Amino acid sequence: MGHTVITPATRPTGAVVIVDPRGNAVKLVALTFATGLAMAGAAQAEDPQALLRKYDCTICHANDEAKTGPAFVDTAAKYRGNPQAAATLAAVVRKGAHGGGPWPMPPSPQVPAADARKIARYILALRK
Repeated sequence: MGHTVITPATRPTGAVVIVDPRGNAVKLVALTFATGLAMAGAAQAEDPQALLRKYDCTICHANDEAKTGPAFVDTAAKYRGNPQAAATLAAVVRKGAHGGGPWPMPPSPQVPAADARKIARYILALRK
């Protein structure tokens, strides 16, 4: 005997419930919790290059060539040796800046601080 699944369409509370063969409702709290943990883990595991694409950094920047903005390797070279480089660059990602080029980098306040730090560490690790 299998389990019966009662979906939100057939249950007025909107909850998904599994009913075991004896007619007992089994709540999905553990499954919901595990799914949430898996999704959080996937978000944390997002690699820096994916973040650069997600936040459109690659429209103006590339790892080793200047576009509208400087190449990331040139940015890394500029900050090399600066103990505050990661924090400074993460702030530039979120607040924007006007460097030596003709166009200012616009602020990206939608980038969470944790993602900005990941992006900054990635950029600073690049070498020519």
